[in-house]
Amino acid sequence: MDVIGHGVDMIEVARIARMVERHGHRFLERVYTPSEQAYFKDKKRIFEHMAARFAAKEAVLKALGTGWSGGIGWTDVEVIHEPSGRPRIELHGAAAGEARERGISSVLISLSHVDKTALASAIALG
Repeated sequence: MDVIGHGVDMIEVARIARMVERHGHRFLERVYTPSEQAYFKDKKRIFEHMAARFAAKEAVLKALGTGWSGGIGWTDVEVIHEPSGRPRIELHGAAAGEARERGISSVLISLSHVDKTALASAIALG
């Protein structure tokens, strides 16, 4: 497999906390899939986990080389977890279509977060 693209994104955890406080359920529904929201529910440091997934979505679109063009929505990029806990990316809708057009068959993701910042690195393979 060849590396087709790489994307990195970093975000302040407080920014996500403010968005949730300001927009509540509307923000969550717009940005996170139902399974991502279920993942957050029992987390002790919920805003760190939210921020890491927000950064992941941004990093994936950078790796795809599309940004938010072509009708891609936030929930078109989903972070899921394997039984081992390892995060994995699933693409839906317009993001999946863009990946196919660019010959991308999978996206590797790495997430990291601390109390103030979250970081994601995505590598698109094809």
